[in-house]
Order: sequence, then C-alpha cells, then structure tokens
Amino acid sequence: MDNNKEEDRFSSSRYGAEHESGTKARRVQFYDCDSVQEMVWPDTEDARYARAYLEPMMTQGTTEFMTNVNTTLLLARIDELVLPVTVNEEEYDNAYVCSPYTHYVRYAKQELILLQKPMLEKGLSVLLSFIGWGMKKSRINKVVHVNNWLLSTNLYPAMTGEQAVQLLEAVKERYPGHTVIFRSLSAALHSELLKKLQEEGCRSIPSRQIYLYQANDPNFGSAKSRWLLKRDRALLDKHGYELVSGAALTEADIPRIVELYRMLYLEKYSYDNPQFNEHFIAAARANGALNLYGLRRQGQERLDAVMGYFCRNGMMTTPLFGYDTDIPQSVGLYRMLSACLIAQARDHGMLLHESAGAAQFKRNRGAVADFEYAAVYDRHLPMRRRWCWALLDRLLNRIGVPLMQRMKL
Repeated sequence: MDNNKEEDRFSSSRYGAEHESGTKARRVQFYDCDSVQEMVWPDTEDARYARAYLEPMMTQGTTEFMTNVNTTLLLARIDELVLPVTVNEEEYDNAYVCSPYTHYVRYAKQELILLQKPMLEKGLSVLLSFIGWGMKKSRINKVVHVNNWLLSTNLYPAMTGEQAVQLLEAVKERYPGHTVIFRSLSAALHSELLKKLQEEGCRSIPSRQIYLYQANDPNFGSAKSRWLLKRDRALLDKHGYELVSGAALTEADIPRIVELYRMLYLEKYSYDNPQFNEHFIAAARANGALNLYGLRRQGQERLDAVMGYFCRNGMMTTPLFGYDTDIPQSVGLYRMLSACLIAQARDHGMLLHESAGAAQFKRNRGAVADFEYAAVYDRHLPMRRRWCWALLDRLLNRIGVPLMQRMKL
C-alpha cells in the first residue's frame, strides 16, 4: 500500500473512532500518551487498576519498565471498560507479548529441547528459521494487540462478545494496515469471546497449553493432589521459611526481586519473556498493580523466592514468579511458593490461572489443562501479509495441538 494513502486512511479512521461519526466504532474511544490526561475514567475497580498500572507506562514509555518491550501503548474505552491496546510495526527483538515473530519463531526454537529428540529438534529449528524469514517478509509484527497488559497472561474483564466485536471494528478502522490480535483466550474461560470473534472472521491460532486450578471450589482436587500440596506447604517449617507480604517488603528488596525473577523466568526459561526491571517492581509495589509476597528464611534479610499476582473478573494469575536457582532443588522453593500461591487463591475464592510450563507438576496437584489461543483478524490485508497466519493456523491446529496434548507439555 502507498504510505501516503495509508496515512490518509489512518487519519480519517482515527477521527471516526474518536468522534461521533456514526460508524460502528462510535462507542470506542482511544487515548494516547498526549490525550490520556483528558480521559474520564469509569468509577470501577478495573478502571482504577488500569489507571494505576498503565498510565505511568504511557507517559514514561514501556521500556522504562520492561527492558525488552518496545511498543506504542494506547487505552481503548468502551462503555465502562478500559483496555490497553499496543501497536507495533516491526520490533523483532521484542518480548513475545508484543511480537508474534518472537512467540512463534524464536521462543518456539528454544522450546524444541522439550521434545528430547535431537535430530527432530535440529530439523524443526531449520524449518522455523526458514518460516521466520518468510514471516519477516510478510511483516508479521505489524500488529495491534487488544487487551494487552504486556504480561505472559492477559486476564479479561467482564467483557461481552458484542463489545469485543466493537473493539475489533474500531481497531480495524484506526489501523487498516495492521493485523488485529486478542491474546490469551481459552475455550474454558472465554467461549463467548472466541465464538463472536470467529464469527467476525478471526482465526483461532493456538499459543500454548495452560493450566487452571479451581481454587474457588473447596472440594476441587483429588486426595493425592491435596496431600501433595500439604506436603509442599510443610516444607516452609522444615527449612525455616516464612511467607512475607508486600507490607514487609522494602525498597531494599527490589533489586533482589528482579534478580530472582531473572534467575527463573529469563535464565532458566527464556530472555524472550518480559524483562521486568527495578522501575517496574518499584511501581508495582507503590501502586498495588501486583500483590507481592516473598519467602525469607527466619533470621535472614535476603529473599530466596518471590511471587506477584493480580486478580480480575474472578481469576488470579502470577506474572512475577522467581526463586534462587542456586539453592539446591531438594529444598523445594518452587514447591513452597506454588503451595502459597494456591493458598492465596483459595483465600480469595479465585480461579487460579497457572499459565504454562511445569506441566506434570501442575497436573499432579490438580490443575486442569486447556489451550490458549490468539484470535487473529487479517481478512482486510493483502495475501502477501496473510499467508503466514494461514500457515500458522493450519500447522498449529493440525500438528502442534495434538503433539502438545500427546506429550502433555
């Protein structure tokens, strides 16, 4: 598309989305870093949380909080809902939360080791490199993500399918040259949203296998899973650890929290996860964006493990999780921290979204597997931009999902 024509369409569609133009996007209003101060925030718990968490990132820039997350952050308001919207053009070095290329190529390459079949891993790595080259040519990272909190798991507010469709229409008008994506949707949690978005022409492209723990059900789990959790929790007393709340965590703990997250999520898993820095932790501690807890040995000042969770619409998830991987695995820091997290979810009556990873561990403690999808709209784009999404749709639904189910990843 000619750049000048695309810019003209962008300007026209922006006016249509932000003013009473009579279009289908009329109910949706967008705010950027310059206009956010003019926004009238709804008087709701979700909106207060969104303001505390998102407004600093809009005014200071996302890289000030997450080193490898470079995106343009907007707010979209529809009715009483306020959602973050991220806009990207290329940024192929971004964390996977904003970069489909990172998610489906770079991160996927790193996870091939889970197959434990060296020859297959090598062959698939070469294939992913070739596909990745083509994806860059098709500008796969020219995307707008709706409800993107820049975290591994995006929890959704109480949003209807009709509202999701309105948001899709508004984004399409404002960004006619971008693919539109709703991340973190699963059949168990978002059946209506998935159905409505599919009816509008969205592809449902698998992202990962996730695990859900129904901590809001006091009778959930088997006798074995409850015994394992009780045993995990008993490790705190055995090794002299105590769970300390956010009120007991000081500014001096912030560098250690960043280090513990880095040791697990970045060094052990992947540097393509969001790289939270000290500014992010300090802001989350100050504005309550995350409920922070740590494990500290009695009589010591240093934290050995940390978690940070938030809740929305009856669900809880933990984007911040880390422990000192230099401490022998036999001590069981991961087991202790996980048991404390499940206890927190039970205390709050929340369904716990345990994200992906550590599959067998989570299954043994009662978590139920489900697949997470990205609802991807690309029908308004030329074929040279759409082929990569069509390929991912076919490969992941026909091969990827059955393989992950069979291997219980």
